[in-house]
Amino acid sequence: MEHEPMTKFAYFKIYLLLMALLALTVGAVYVNLGPWNSLVAMAIAIAKALLVFLFFMHARYSARLIWIYAALAVIWIAQLIAGVLADVTMRG
Repeated sequence: MEHEPMTKFAYFKIYLLLMALLALTVGAVYVNLGPWNSLVAMAIAIAKALLVFLFFMHARYSARLIWIYAALAVIWIAQLIAGVLADVTMRG
């Protein structure tokens, strides 16, 4: 599957978007959102990780097998996090 190569301008746009998300992350530290602080920080971190995965790791134009492996990795991480959270919440 052929695709157009990423241009320097496209890389620069993604870089600027990542820098904006970084500034948003730093700004979120200074805003008291109560119990939503962690959720907002995780959402921003997921967005940054997704941008890096899609564009800098060239997964956007990769074969479907790469997408399957990426999905399996996300499922594995979710299971690990769920196990840790289950353990932490059950402790007295």
